Amino acid sequence: MTGVPASAAGGSSPAGAAGRASAVGSSKAGGSKAGGSKAAGGSKTGGAEPGVPGGTKPARGGKIAAAAVNQASVWNVANLLTMLRLVLVPAFVALMLADGGYDPAWRSLAWAAFAIAMITDLFDGHLARAYNLVTDFGKIADPIADKAIMGAALICLSALGDLPWWVTGVILGRELGITLLRFIVIRYGVIPASRGGKLKTLTQGVAVGMYILALTGWLATLRWWVMAAAVVLTVVTGLDYVRQAIVLRRQGIAERKAALEETEA
Repeated sequence: MTGVPASAAGGSSPAGAAGRASAVGSSKAGGSKAGGSKAAGGSKTGGAEPGVPGGTKPARGGKIAAAAVNQASVWNVANLLTMLRLVLVPAFVALMLADGGYDPAWRSLAWAAFAIAMITDLFDGHLARAYNLVTDFGKIADPIADKAIMGAALICLSALGDLPWWVTGVILGRELGITLLRFIVIRYGVIPASRGGKLKTLTQGVAVGMYILALTGWLATLRWWVMAAAVVLTVVTGLDYVRQAIVLRRQGIAERKAALEETEA
């Protein structure tokens, strides 16, 4: 390694004991440009630094990386919002099923819990990416929280007879299927979230929220149409993700085959 002080090399510097006492002294005595040392500060990669075991100064990039890791703590605002959504799932179920599940007041409180969960879903991912708060916990917990609150709402609505079970089956089946598909093709690449997928999520949230509320009259009719649109978007975007997965897999296989042929050649 370039720039190693004479003291680390066993005192072989022409400066003798003075070289062993100071990295600055060794750089002056050696006078070598190949060592990469400066007269005022020693080597950038190998200069001695007080208080550091072995007298080795840590690389500047290592300090920056360590600071980034420390900043991306599990207890950051993005992960706290995800944890809030996870906590809201059992609270939502309790409010939804309170007093038989048909009391307008309890249903309104359940809607408030559902709305908070959906709103925090819009912010936690954005905060994590914008402020470098991405953690392994967030990568795992965020999609779980999303599907947990939506799944709990759909199952409760179907159990109460407000929503046909086939609608719940189509939406949850699509969500679980696409999640599994992402894991299958992850070796070839990542399927990005599309605008259609984001529109599907928004439409699902609005439709489910309207079903949670005890609506009557034309609003009850309107929520049926919104839910119908959500089901259509769910199916269409699901098929599009399947198409993307097939294309991604074919491209990945072709690239691997080409790389293997180049290696053999």
